[in-house]
Amino acid sequence: MNGRGLRFLMVLAILAVCGQGRAENPVFESGPFVVPPAAEPTASDRIDQLVLEQLHELNLKPANLCSDAVFLRRAFLTTIGTLPTEEEARDFLASEDEAKRAVVIERLLDRPEYADYWAMKWGDLLRVKAEFPIKLWPNAVQAYHHWIRSSIESNKPYHHFVQELLVGNGSNFRVGQVNFYRAMQDRTPRGIAATVALTFMGERADQWPERKLDAMAGFFAHVAYKPTAEWKEEIVYFDPNADEEGLAAGAIFPDGTPVTVDPAKGDPRALFATWLLRPENPYFTRTITNRVWAWLMGRGIVEEPDDFRPDNPPSNPQLLEFLQQEFIDSRCDMKHLFRVILNSRTFQLSSIPAQDTPEAVANFAHYPLRRIEAEVLIDAINQITGTTEEYSSPIPEPFTFVPDDVRSIALSDGSITSSFLELYGRPPRDTGFESERSRNTTPAQRLHLLNSSHIQKKIEACPLVAGADELSPEERGDLVERGYLTILSRYPTKDEIAVALSHAEEAGVSGRTFANDLVWAVLNQPEFYFNH
Repeated sequence: MNGRGLRFLMVLAILAVCGQGRAENPVFESGPFVVPPAAEPTASDRIDQLVLEQLHELNLKPANLCSDAVFLRRAFLTTIGTLPTEEEARDFLASEDEAKRAVVIERLLDRPEYADYWAMKWGDLLRVKAEFPIKLWPNAVQAYHHWIRSSIESNKPYHHFVQELLVGNGSNFRVGQVNFYRAMQDRTPRGIAATVALTFMGERADQWPERKLDAMAGFFAHVAYKPTAEWKEEIVYFDPNADEEGLAAGAIFPDGTPVTVDPAKGDPRALFATWLLRPENPYFTRTITNRVWAWLMGRGIVEEPDDFRPDNPPSNPQLLEFLQQEFIDSRCDMKHLFRVILNSRTFQLSSIPAQDTPEAVANFAHYPLRRIEAEVLIDAINQITGTTEEYSSPIPEPFTFVPDDVRSIALSDGSITSSFLELYGRPPRDTGFESERSRNTTPAQRLHLLNSSHIQKKIEACPLVAGADELSPEERGDLVERGYLTILSRYPTKDEIAVALSHAEEAGVSGRTFANDLVWAVLNQPEFYFNH
């Protein structure tokens, strides 16, 4: 990009920063990022009441409610991992329906991208990966991912989802959920117990006493595997004679409750599942409600979401308890939990803090800035530019061909990747830890957006650029508006329009070059690649 384009980008960046400034009182100025303070949240919304009570006790002030444009973009990215289109942004911003935010949330929960995006998130936790070190094999990956996605699409109650994973038997090519017992590096009873504890109890077994892990391992000592005549197919099944160490005899539930395990009378995994999935068992409900809160809000009430331990208490115990009970009362309805959180004012607070302190972040006084996930970012760039991406596996195997129209969030296999996904922190899916996904920003990432042929070729193919050979001054103004709505889901401010048109006039560039510079400059704003 030439020097004029770089100056254009710098001015836009300064405008964006100035637009996010806050007044001293701190009542924020109006602009594209916030709206003036509204009435205090009502006590009927229990989430907001609990958050506000905590903030009051800590002498912290909540941020203002975010603007409609920010809410729309945040809701889309957080719920379906997809940007709103220009038309969707125009329609929402023009609507005067007081309930339009709730309406958008309902529509998002019913879109097919919801199942794609959350199958991606669960694919990270459940280690859906064909190659080393998980080594599921592509056929098993397809079956596993299909089961996960269809469960999400049908809104299968979460306790049924976990039950099927814990007690599954059958072919890994035909019964997708049995791959839970194959998608781990350590398939010993202790390794399985540690994976179950991490995934469904939010606890890291490497911090447990050895006796506690052995006691839980007893429930998984009879999981067995056997091959079939079909290459790489494996049967996962309950084998009454598999417990060579006699671990089942010492099985004890993680809360210390004793139990008698008799493999002759049935699969011990069913005993464990019955214990874990009881409504009154906090190990289960606290973990998933905290995970969902962390996914939607950027951090957990217990942070990290898979690190529950006595010396890592929740920042707001009453809030976590309320979410647990709400989830139990809904009979483990995942969409209900999403709906409750997404409709709260807490989720809809501005990312501009009233007090920029660690305590404000930990207690949800404002929405946290976080970089968009690698898969979501490349899908957003492709959506804006009308282009596609090539994906491949580093180890060529069957079923690694990916059609052009498959979006990154819909990739089933963690082994199928691209250099862009690797650069922007897509998790390797080796361990199931939340921390495997990196949201850090690096100089290499910034340089890729600024100066790579990969991104420049996409910009040149963008419909906003390709059709802009000859533009009148009015058409240039319209193009600026369309560019902002397409890329940032909001209208440009008067200053942003003036800077863009001034750039075109001073540089004397053609319509196509102007459009290219505009798309390039706006794509390189932190406002684009951060969820705010």
